[in-house]
Amino acid sequence: MSEKVLLVDDEVEFLDTLSERMRNRGMEVSTSSSGAEALKKVEQESYDVIILDLMMPGVDGLEALKILKEKKPELQVILLTGHATVEKGIEAMKLGAMDFLEKPADLSQLTEKIKKAQAKKMLIVEKQTEEKIKKLLEEKGW
Repeated sequence: MSEKVLLVDDEVEFLDTLSERMRNRGMEVSTSSSGAEALKKVEQESYDVIILDLMMPGVDGLEALKILKEKKPELQVILLTGHATVEKGIEAMKLGAMDFLEKPADLSQLTEKIKKAQAKKMLIVEKQTEEKIKKLLEEKGW
């Protein structure tokens, strides 16, 4: 099963290049050039992982991460930045980011993290489904 990825970055050339390279590795990639646009896409589609730029105009990466995790806690988010600081990395992890990488990201490393994110999301969704079934069985008394 191919990984379904939403790649979010305000640098369109970077988006085009990275998304093409990810597609060549068999991933299903959607792109968004702003945090606000990404939030809308997540409402309409399901993704295994979101690769999110930290520094963007308007809704930046940390704000988008916060909103995404509030709405869909199972979402796996990897932050990418060309302006990494330890403080931002720590803040991102506290907000629920799965990982934090500096640009330019090594594609092999990023691919490995995406595969781990997909597996982690699948486990979370499976657990949520089991809990729903258990609750339903308890309520119905079957």
